[in-house]
Formats: sequence, structure tokens, C-alpha cells
Amino acid sequence: MMLNPMKSIEILQTISDMGIKISIDDFGTGYSSLAYLKKLPVNKLKIDQSFIQDLPEDEEDAAITNAVIALAKSLKLSLIAEGVEKHKQIEYLMKHECYLIQGYYYSKALSKADITTYIQNNVIMSLDIL
Repeated sequence: MMLNPMKSIEILQTISDMGIKISIDDFGTGYSSLAYLKKLPVNKLKIDQSFIQDLPEDEEDAAITNAVIALAKSLKLSLIAEGVEKHKQIEYLMKHECYLIQGYYYSKALSKADITTYIQNNVIMSLDIL
């Protein structure tokens, strides 16, 4: 994508026009660029797990996470935190209005059959947290 950003933007716009939602994974690391964020037809940012791992104790990670949350809000983008493994991370994220959470706190990656069973057995538990 970074080798030909204008072509990538054109392709992503075509995909977006088809109704497909686009997310930027691992936001804040690697090639994630704020310059392209306003040009890309993006619907969601995923906060990289490297910023979540030491929440809420690490002040720098907290500052970066808060900035990404504020950025997503101001650009009207959905937001998901990845790599959540501890209840205190969930509490921190929810307090700062990041409600979509992905990570081993809930479950390891599951097959289609296993996820169906997991959802059937855990929906009420998940609603209790909210």
C-alpha cells in the first residue's frame, strides 16, 4: 500500500463503495500514517496490543491509547482495542469510551463451530460487564 498510496486509496474507495467496512489494524505502529488516515475510506481503527499490554499502569501507553480514542471519536470512526487480557484493561478502556474489545480475556481464537457454542454460553456474561 505504501509503495503506491494513491492507487491503494482508489482501490479501497472502490471496496468501500461496495459497502465493505475497512479497518486499520495495529494503529499506531509500522506504516500507520496520520496523513493517509484522512484520505483512506476507513471505518475503524484497531488500537495495537502493544499499547494495551501495560494498561493502566504505563502512563505512556495510557496517553497513546487516550489519543487514539480521541482521534477515532473526532473522525467518527469505530474503535477496537486488541490484545486485552486483564479485567483492569477492560475497565480502563470502557472508562475512556472504548467499548469494542478483542483478546484472550474473553477467548483464544476459535473455529466456526466453537465460536457458536461460545456465544451461546457467554452472551449473558458479556452483557453483565456492560
